[in-house]
Amino acid sequence: MKKIGVILIIIFSMQGCQIFNKIALNTGLPSEQEIVDGLKKALEEGAKYAVKELSKKDGYYNNRSVKIILPPDLENVFDAAKNNQLVQNLGLDDKLQKKIDDFELAINRTAEQAATEALPIFGNAISNLTISQGIDILQGTDLSGQVSDFDSIAATHYLELQTRANLFALYKPKMDSLLNIDLGLGFSANQAWDNLTTYYNNFVAPVLRKQKINYSLSEYSTNKALDGLFYMMGAEEKEIRKNPYQYSFKIIKKVFGYAFKNQSSS
Repeated sequence: MKKIGVILIIIFSMQGCQIFNKIALNTGLPSEQEIVDGLKKALEEGAKYAVKELSKKDGYYNNRSVKIILPPDLENVFDAAKNNQLVQNLGLDDKLQKKIDDFELAINRTAEQAATEALPIFGNAISNLTISQGIDILQGTDLSGQVSDFDSIAATHYLELQTRANLFALYKPKMDSLLNIDLGLGFSANQAWDNLTTYYNNFVAPVLRKQKINYSLSEYSTNKALDGLFYMMGAEEKEIRKNPYQYSFKIIKKVFGYAFKNQSSS
């Protein structure tokens, strides 16, 4: 990777894009436009992969890396409740767990359905990548500054950094709508959540003398669904960087193949 960085620095310290593209033509180094096109294609492939995998039945639910579970603060509350001896003696723990299971299945079904709506949103976001950003990303530079070493998902991190807020605003209404729809379970995610919190508030909280739960699913579920999409996009980007020659797109082979050879020899 050091070699490609040195080459690019020398090029840009000379006379700009005409020399860059002339050297690229003679050495096999991707031109600046090819770098951008290659990264955009890689992001498109990552987005397609993420949507395809997560929109399947159990795409979220059976993937431990992206499965949506209870919010962490509430998970602690429910775990403490289930392990309470009095709650167990009253037989409330098993019923509570069943309602948790119903909720987690329903919220993941919702995310799986919403994933089918994500591709156009990602497609619009990918188009804004600039040449200078593309060169940095190809070298594995995390433009957010959070990763100091080589970042194998630099393109995904770029996309998330640039678009997370806008994607959230566009994605949230889709999630909100689906949270109220029965996706074949006999209840919606919001109904499962209401059943869980109502049961806890009416039966478990009084036994534990704890405060009732009042928590909105909307923001949490949208963020977790997006987390899963970006995670899967990153997984595909890693695969592209690791083995670019398995992809049918010439631009991916040229851009990431060149980066791969330079990284391997550095």
